[in-house]
Amino acid sequence: QVHLVESGGGSVQSGGSLRLSCAASGSAYSTYTMAWFRQAPGKEREGVAFINTDGSTRYVDSVKGRFTISRDTAKNTLYLQMNSLKPEDTAMYYCAAAGSYFVERTYNFWGQGTQVTVSS
Repeated sequence: QVHLVESGGGSVQSGGSLRLSCAASGSAYSTYTMAWFRQAPGKEREGVAFINTDGSTRYVDSVKGRFTISRDTAKNTLYLQMNSLKPEDTAMYYCAAAGSYFVERTYNFWGQGTQVTVSS
């Protein structure tokens, strides 16, 4: 079992930056794939960034070059550095563990979410 808690969301102006964190508790954290998803009002949840156990990463096209996913296994923490934020990045952001890339239904563990709001 893995318990996930996100933090770091907030309100920022367009062009600004935020860093989201996802603290994981439980065993075998380092053996799990991890991902960030987001859901904007009225839209389906979408995968944003994925990191494998070997450190390889994958991003949705809309955030490539602006977002960076990373993990600190010593601290059991997942991060999402978000730069050059745009109003369309406004959403509730969730971290998830133990799934396959951006296939939402494959993820067994989810955090409660942290809100990111970007104003123009």
